Amino acid sequence: MDTQVQNFAVANLRRRPVVVETGGFVVGFDPDTASPYLNYATPLPGAEPTEQDVAALVAAFRERGLMPRLEFAPEAAPGVAPALRSAGFETEAVHEYLVCTPSGLRLPPGVETPASDEEYAALDAALAEAFGGVFAPSAEGAARLRRTQQGGGAVRFVRAPEGGCAGAASCSPPAEDTAELSGVGTRPAHRGRGVAGAVTAAVTAAMFARGVGSVWLEYSGEGSRRVYERVGYRPQGTRLYLSLPRKQRL
Repeated sequence: MDTQVQNFAVANLRRRPVVVETGGFVVGFDPDTASPYLNYATPLPGAEPTEQDVAALVAAFRERGLMPRLEFAPEAAPGVAPALRSAGFETEAVHEYLVCTPSGLRLPPGVETPASDEEYAALDAALAEAFGGVFAPSAEGAARLRRTQQGGGAVRFVRAPEGGCAGAASCSPPAEDTAELSGVGTRPAHRGRGVAGAVTAAVTAAMFARGVGSVWLEYSGEGSRRVYERVGYRPQGTRLYLSLPRKQRL
């Protein structure tokens, strides 16, 4: 599964508005934002980068004024992390990922698919609040959600009793017979009511309906892990996040 997840990461970054491929790495840039979570690189499975390859990768970020950063499944490219650490990259995080297959999915009712501009804006605002202001709600964020839905992915939400969005989730378009579920968030006022589990199950089911063999995600804590496991996700591997602080120069 590590190699499949890593092949997916490569294919997914190649969908970005700006793509740079250098020395066994694929870098995806989004000109609409400087967020490190939307501008990062990943290695090709089995890559064994040289010092020159890493320098070229760093240069691709530096010339855009961005922090060099990678996300990848380390077991799929064992030679990458040592080469990056030798160049000064530091571990930002290590996330376990969970995988769900069609036979394990448990699907609850009560979830909707956004259609109007107002609904996409409400979803973007709800996710911004759910993630504690890590990103601000914006027209660009709403547009990215719409592109995900229209581009073969899935976006689902639960409507709040008072109107608007209580919580939402999105899943990338599939590649390599899998897809990444991300951006699961519930507004604080609506937590503890099964919203996260409902939207997670709904976007997962949408991808299975399109024929993918699995969907994977990363979780942020034991509480969210329990939500995903109730839906049908199970532990499978880890993904490594490395970044190069500004003070480090090659």
